[in-house]
Amino acid sequence: MRIARLIGGLVAGLVALALAVVFFAYWLDFATTTAEGAGGGTLAYVFLWLAFGANLLLWTVIGLLRLGEDSVRSLTRGRGEAEPEHERIAEGAEPERVLVGAAPGGGSAVAGLGAEPGSTDLLAPPGGGAPAEAVEPELRLAVIIPAHNEEPVIGGAIASALRLFERKDVYVVSDSSKDATAEIAAGTGVNVLELLTNRGKAGALEAVIDEFQLTENYDGVLILDADTELDSGYVAGAKRQLRDPDVAAVAGFVVSEWKPRERSFIGRLISAYRDRLYFMLQYLMRFGQTWKRTNTAFIVPGFASVYRSSALREIEVNPKGLVIEDFNMTFELQRKRLGRISLNPDTKAYSQDPFTLRDYYKQVGRWTLGFWQTIRRHGVWPGSFWLALALYVVEVVLVSAVLLVTAAIGLFVLVGVVGGEAVLGWPYYGEGYTAVTALLPPMAILVGLFVPDYALTCVMAMVRRRPSYLVYGLFFFPVRLVDAYLSLRMIPRAWTASSDGRWSSPLRTAVRNRSVAV
Repeated sequence: MRIARLIGGLVAGLVALALAVVFFAYWLDFATTTAEGAGGGTLAYVFLWLAFGANLLLWTVIGLLRLGEDSVRSLTRGRGEAEPEHERIAEGAEPERVLVGAAPGGGSAVAGLGAEPGSTDLLAPPGGGAPAEAVEPELRLAVIIPAHNEEPVIGGAIASALRLFERKDVYVVSDSSKDATAEIAAGTGVNVLELLTNRGKAGALEAVIDEFQLTENYDGVLILDADTELDSGYVAGAKRQLRDPDVAAVAGFVVSEWKPRERSFIGRLISAYRDRLYFMLQYLMRFGQTWKRTNTAFIVPGFASVYRSSALREIEVNPKGLVIEDFNMTFELQRKRLGRISLNPDTKAYSQDPFTLRDYYKQVGRWTLGFWQTIRRHGVWPGSFWLALALYVVEVVLVSAVLLVTAAIGLFVLVGVVGGEAVLGWPYYGEGYTAVTALLPPMAILVGLFVPDYALTCVMAMVRRRPSYLVYGLFFFPVRLVDAYLSLRMIPRAWTASSDGRWSSPLRTAVRNRSVAV
């Protein structure tokens, strides 16, 4: 059976590769012929390559430079020692609380008010003390799992954390959940803080950090979404990156959960689309942006990322008026020059994507609104960060507008193509159809909108060894239109609508056995 699957995977990969080559060759020939016919010269050819995205091309080149430098360094310096899987921590401070469940024997508070605080300082050895052995001290990490009505998935997130962390280092904050989220968390023996009013994710993070004095008692804090589970190598990878004292935050490397049997066709389509998007953004864009010589990343994803405590203390986690927290926390890092952001594939975490188009629309809307709100809040400041961000913003706005306009033109033309003479005889429509098709022939619209995008999907089907992507990729374009619409729709809302950061969880499914192909 395994041999059959191996052969099937190889055949599917070869088919996907062949399709990618065919589509790319066809697009290149068609686009080149069109450019020559238009007489645009060199500028026309440059514009053709921009179909794949100026930012993607730029940061791919920079990422290759980073990869080359890292390869040379690894050859000349050799590999470092592996980090241990677990971190140890003594008892920490115990401030007043609202409602807390505590891990037995750990550095957390017990339920109730007015508990006596601990006395151990974990930030550094006492002034006169020094380790007997000249060994680099291990980084101590706390895990925060903010949750709001996450009953189906909270157990899976805690279980994944407990495979890598001690029970006393895991902190769940239930943001006024109406279901059994807090009870399930408390039953696992980890530290639980239950908020009696809904404060939103940022408010929940602020509360639990303050309640347990996490930035005082740990060297770093991992923020883990309740629908996310950590890869077995996550902790070792995060510690490895945090060895560099210039690193203020380690961005988690997101992998879309792929469980097709548990999803409808729409759910599988969303997961496949997200998997392709994450792959391109992380390997072809953010890898270059997080090079130590650039450090222009504008997002440390809030699903599974680590902040160094010294940097987290300087960040305003919960400012007013923002719908999400991760863009703001990243902008705080960059604007205050608290350190650089690190990203490597050795900090993978598996995230559950929306199951319905409605939940997808709401989630992307929140993310996009949060991005524009963060730009509104922080404004512009001189430096390479904003230079890179400006290039991204300009491209997002232009590409979104062009995509929507071109799609509308394509729909206009399609009506005439399908309807034939009966439709072309409508008043004014026939003249408009003739004028539009003279400028943009139907084949040019089809090739421009579909072929480059589908060629990338074929490459992803080969890389992931998932031939089903060849089917789902046929329907990616409508999802891209949703993204484009929300990118533009949320710009005015970011300056006119106020947000309190409160959240509502999308439809979730319980995690039974996570064995995700990466």
